Amino acid sequence: MPSGLQQSYHVPSGGLPPQSQLVTGRSMFTEAFAVIPGGVLSDIVTSALPFWRDMRMWVLARPLSGFAETFSQYIVELGPDGGSDRPETDPEAETALFVVQGQLRIELHAQATVLEPGGFAYLPAGAEWHVANADAGTTVFHWIRKRYSQLPGLPAPEPFFATERDLAPVPMPDTNGAWATTRFMDPEDMRHDMHVTIVTLQPGAVIPFDETHVMEHGLYVLQGKAVYHLNQQWVEVEAGDFMWLRAFCPQACYAGGPDPFRYLLYKDVNRHALLP
Repeated sequence: MPSGLQQSYHVPSGGLPPQSQLVTGRSMFTEAFAVIPGGVLSDIVTSALPFWRDMRMWVLARPLSGFAETFSQYIVELGPDGGSDRPETDPEAETALFVVQGQLRIELHAQATVLEPGGFAYLPAGAEWHVANADAGTTVFHWIRKRYSQLPGLPAPEPFFATERDLAPVPMPDTNGAWATTRFMDPEDMRHDMHVTIVTLQPGAVIPFDETHVMEHGLYVLQGKAVYHLNQQWVEVEAGDFMWLRAFCPQACYAGGPDPFRYLLYKDVNRHALLP
């Protein structure tokens, strides 16, 4: 990232808009994509889960037949006493966690790791893990879940932890670094059936064609703003917005300024298409 431009991670503030606010907003749900603006993540659309304490969460994506079917994604907010000794109740679900505020303590195999903003964890299906807020204030993190696609002869990935600042962004070809990807999973590791990355476009950079491909996407805007071209519609997005794209939804964008445009990206990879 160029000198003088700092990474940041948007955190939803909750609350409730005043009665004087206009009702019409930027939310969209179409046959090919959905846009959930950050402004609609209010207190009245939060959810809760069993076996958790001092937590609330916003559900950004969940499997829907005929739409995006492979993953769920939450933003979880933990109070000072927040956490869980039984966070995952599906033994087939793998987990990716990305911290955007506070400190998150993850206990795995009796060893504890504390993640700060920019910290990432991959926890394979069947892992026994515990999680707690390690901060005196509020801790916020993204939680991406996918049912792991196990293949005979291919072992499951091991758990790992990473931090964005320790990973070098990989420039896209012929972009001079204006468009780059920070990869948490090794793209050559076929054991992984999903990738979670951070995509960064510098102000003025573009995705110069309508990508149209089999992968489903969840895109949470961490920083900056852009104009996205989604299935022949132009949509303005900014930090705090979430885009949910089904397979083959055409997608391209122009990045605005003055900050880099950065988003947390989920996609399903490395497996045959399921046949009915």
